[in-house]
Amino acid sequence: MNIPHLHDWPTTETEAVELQNTLASRVDVSRPLESFDLVAGCDIAYHLTEPILFAAVVVVRVSDRTVIETRTVTREVTFPYIPGLLSFREIPALLTAFGELRCSPDAVMLDGQGVAHPRRFGLACHLGLWLDVPCLGCAKSWLVGDHVEPGPGAGDVTPLTVGGNAVGVVLRSAAGANPVYVSPGHKIDIDSAVAVVRATLSGYRHPTPTREAHMAANAQRSVFSV
Repeated sequence: MNIPHLHDWPTTETEAVELQNTLASRVDVSRPLESFDLVAGCDIAYHLTEPILFAAVVVVRVSDRTVIETRTVTREVTFPYIPGLLSFREIPALLTAFGELRCSPDAVMLDGQGVAHPRRFGLACHLGLWLDVPCLGCAKSWLVGDHVEPGPGAGDVTPLTVGGNAVGVVLRSAAGANPVYVSPGHKIDIDSAVAVVRATLSGYRHPTPTREAHMAANAQRSVFSV
């Protein structure tokens, strides 16, 4: 993929928050996604003792759940862990992986937040602006928003709201599993983000794209640690 330069990377928390506030106005979560077949899943694993991360991007064909392409990147961690600023820690490595892709995904799914974020600028928003591709967050952890528990069936949802405004949904990704938190990141609306997740449910808590990326990132960590 060809990835135009969006911004230089800040080195302090203050600079990062200022950049989030500036870029948040450019996020578009009003667009329906008319169709999709190739969905890229992203995930990061961390070395257990060293400041090293392992980024994985796996492109899955939705129609038959086939993995089309996998790219992994091993990189030193250069930004501290600060809640709400995860994108500054993880996106540089993901951009390197996306830059090596031969195919162009129709949508991108991350184990992280979209606009369900204190400054409405989660990981999926930031990566979506960089890639200029529809991007959504499908996170295992709650960050912000009010909601009730969704129904017990796979695909059941309840709204996720902040101040009465919808920022996503809470979705049961597998019967008996804890729900995930789905929110649009960029160039996609809430309904379309839900459609992508439902179309890629795997029977596990992770939908297929992020499940495959999770396994690829952990496999890269295992190889590195040998």
